[in-house]
Amino acid sequence: MESALLFLLGVVVIVVGLAVSIGLHELGHLSFAKLFGVKVTQYFVGFGRTIWSRKKGETEWGFKWIPLGGYIAMTGMFPPAPAGRSGKRTWVQRLVDSARQSSAETVQPGEEGRTFSSKAPWQRIIIMLGGPVANLLIAVVLIFVIGVGIGVPSASTTLASVAECLKPASASTSATCSSGDPAAPAAVAGLRAGDRIVSVDGAPITSWDQLSTLIQGAPGKALSVTVDRAGQNIPLTVTPELSQKQVADASGHLTTIEAGVIGISPGEMYVRQSPVTVLPMTGRALQQITGVVLDLPSRMVQVWNAAFSSAPRDPNGPVGLIGVGRFAGDTAANTALPVLDRLSWLLNILATLNLSLFVFNLIPLLPLDGGHVLGALWEWVKRGFFAVFRRGAKAKPVDMAKLMPLTAVVVTVLIAMELLLAYADLVKPVTAG
Repeated sequence: MESALLFLLGVVVIVVGLAVSIGLHELGHLSFAKLFGVKVTQYFVGFGRTIWSRKKGETEWGFKWIPLGGYIAMTGMFPPAPAGRSGKRTWVQRLVDSARQSSAETVQPGEEGRTFSSKAPWQRIIIMLGGPVANLLIAVVLIFVIGVGIGVPSASTTLASVAECLKPASASTSATCSSGDPAAPAAVAGLRAGDRIVSVDGAPITSWDQLSTLIQGAPGKALSVTVDRAGQNIPLTVTPELSQKQVADASGHLTTIEAGVIGISPGEMYVRQSPVTVLPMTGRALQQITGVVLDLPSRMVQVWNAAFSSAPRDPNGPVGLIGVGRFAGDTAANTALPVLDRLSWLLNILATLNLSLFVFNLIPLLPLDGGHVLGALWEWVKRGFFAVFRRGAKAKPVDMAKLMPLTAVVVTVLIAMELLLAYADLVKPVTAG
């Protein structure tokens, strides 16, 4: 019962956190729209049927049932249709005309100057970037709380375990000792799990990296080790043996080297970071998420193969909302982890979601924010060109309504991707840990 409640709590935390993130995203759009005088008639979190709404001033505020996004309704998203067009219209032209007509119907007489399309390109860019930047700021705040408030997990000099024997680097960590395996020097010396290494040969030990470097560089050499065991300093002597050891290089790839080993593994501690590390941490996370988004087509093929065959699911691949919710629930319900670990994981999930919203919404395709930004940038360049090379001529507004057929394709692809991820999350989920 407790596990089920914790699972539900984890899901609720993520759902509420996602709703708040979406709400602040839309609030970012709305704030700048109102700042530049654009009329905003609706602000909603979610899609589908309305749960609750209230009109304040000229804007209706509310929530809808399906928490897959949100929107604000700005008047006059598209410029008026060019005059004088007639004749037979293709289905593409009819779709464009329908979008223009729907946009025109939102504009009240005398409010033509309050439409989105009437604003300067730089203003439209700021309005559309207001949403993604809000998600970026949320992520920065969450990473600050994680890094500075909670701390980043780091190997400590307190021993988590002491091996009974030395195994080859390629052996499974769960492999049991056999009669032919040499005894681990740490066990022979009397080291125990829970001991904290205080000094080696009289040199104070302040980090696991320092301890590991000393051991690796001293195969066959007797080391005087002092450990703190239940508040008492106990002197021991341990002699590292030359053996194979796996280490990670700067890019995270494991390589096998020969070095001194004694058969110990570190415990884990949280090390609070300086505030100046928050932006570099955010940058590294952004770089990783951007790589995933850029590689999304091939990753979705992998998700398809995993969902409809015996192929494994990539644990670092994309997941849908069901997968995120399940991961959050599993993390919250894992009582083997300390509460601080679980809290850190949940905040990490929310930070990753917000960074993903930031990156994904900057894709330069309608209906995403990046599509509107690209259109405004193109109009800005176009106006500059006319001002320099065609003096006296006025550049026409970029007609984003012409992209509605492509927008329909993009929406269809996005829905198909979310459905595929939902199915894969059900039949072959990515689990926590």
